[in-house]
Amino acid sequence: MLCQLSVKNLAIVEAAQVDFTAGLNVVTGETGSGKSVLIGALSLLLGERADKGAIRGGAAEAVAEARFELARPDAVNALLDEAGLPPCEGGQLIIRRALAAASAGRCWINDAATTLQTLRTVGQQLVDMHGPYDHQSLLAADFQLDLLDAFGHCDSRRAAYREAYDAWRASRRERETLAGDSASADEEIDRLQYAIGEIEAAALTEDDEETLVARHAEAANAEAILSLGGTIGAALDGDDASAQHALAVAQQRLAELVHLLPEAEEWLAEARSAAVQVQELSRTINDRLQRIEADPGLIEQLEARMATVQKLKRRFGSTVSDVLAALERKTARLRELQSRSERLAALDGEIARHEALVRERAATLSRERQGAAGRLARAITRELRDLGFAKAAFEAALAPRDPGPTGADTVAFRFAPNPGEPASALRDIASSGEIARVMLATKSVLAEHDRIPVLIFDEIDANVGGEIGRAVGRKLRALARTHQVVSITHLPQVAAYGHSHFAVAKHTRNGRTCATIAAVDAEQRAAELARMLGGADLTPLLLEHAREMLQTCQQEPTPRS
Repeated sequence: MLCQLSVKNLAIVEAAQVDFTAGLNVVTGETGSGKSVLIGALSLLLGERADKGAIRGGAAEAVAEARFELARPDAVNALLDEAGLPPCEGGQLIIRRALAAASAGRCWINDAATTLQTLRTVGQQLVDMHGPYDHQSLLAADFQLDLLDAFGHCDSRRAAYREAYDAWRASRRERETLAGDSASADEEIDRLQYAIGEIEAAALTEDDEETLVARHAEAANAEAILSLGGTIGAALDGDDASAQHALAVAQQRLAELVHLLPEAEEWLAEARSAAVQVQELSRTINDRLQRIEADPGLIEQLEARMATVQKLKRRFGSTVSDVLAALERKTARLRELQSRSERLAALDGEIARHEALVRERAATLSRERQGAAGRLARAITRELRDLGFAKAAFEAALAPRDPGPTGADTVAFRFAPNPGEPASALRDIASSGEIARVMLATKSVLAEHDRIPVLIFDEIDANVGGEIGRAVGRKLRALARTHQVVSITHLPQVAAYGHSHFAVAKHTRNGRTCATIAAVDAEQRAAELARMLGGADLTPLLLEHAREMLQTCQQEPTPRS
């Protein structure tokens, strides 16, 4: 529900806060008192286009804020997550929007900056507004179809149809992708064959990465390596100046010393071990040097190999592994293109089977919708007669269309206010009062199926009075059994049915006009109803009449919507 609406520096409202309640909230006030500012503030919070001219004169910015409490926030949280916004904590959602006189406006959801489009998307889940403005979901053909299906309990049929439709669409999409343009496919085959042949001819292995670079470096430095290696070998195990010769002499002298100094035995063992290590090192170096090739032809061969590898890397990937992976992908794609004739034939069969199932399920869904459309039209027509359209007719007109995601039907809610006149689409109804009452009748019938929790009605009782006004009030109160309803009204017969009542007043302060809004208690409410009944002259008789009306309407059993 909409718990709180705050407005600052918007039109003639300097600062106002309304704490709405569950059920039917009625808002009243004299003409021009500022009731429309509330609607304007809500429209801004629902992402409607902003007019900087609405900023109160002399103010730098206007701010509107709404706080919602959501019993089931999962759907809204999913939208917030998709937009990268924080979720509703404890089911609380806060929307704020600021209009600046000298800069761009800003908007926030749960204190995180967001876009107008996100405001609109989230707002469509929360509030449905009815009156002389264009935030009316019931005018949308897709929404009308959703409501018809909800009323007719067509959900299972529609889901079965959608499953078949999605499979049909997937098969057609695969065929279009696979078929493409024959000339383009032939060109792609040629390109793939050339690339595959080029990579396969290179016979790449993982050794063509670091190992190849190392081999090239070795071949390029072969002469220096052999020269240094020879010097090292001679120093280790060469002439009388080598390390091996020196260790042999040391061992002889240590063997003699052992007879004179017993602990020299350990020294002799260490000398022998060192001699073995020097000998092993010399052998290892010599073996490795024997594999060094100081051959200019080898360098040319390795450089050619490196050039081939680099060329393939430039075309197919930054590493040898990338090039080999590209080979796998291109080979798979080539097989797919070369076998596309067989796959196309198989897809043609799949598409035919899916299409037959789609049309079968579409026909079943259409029959179910036709029955629901008649029942819905009769139910709404009965509601309209209670609302002053004694001879009016409502229809939910179905028309065939090519199969789409929601079936093979379009629906148009149509209304004929007077006998003998052709029915018109709801969007084409000229009178906002008429369309508002049509929507109230529709909402009354569909209340249990409409998932939008907050309904706003702006002067839905325009151009009616007396018993019709009371009928409007009863229906709004009945609708408030399943929704939170906010109704801006000029009729005391409607206002008396509200669970909560807010009065808007206009006064002058410091030479400027200001509007205020406040909840009214029982006695204040009777006075407000008396004003609506008879104007500014509140006689005792008028007050008594207002009290009786209020008591009667509040005690009257609430009919089911």
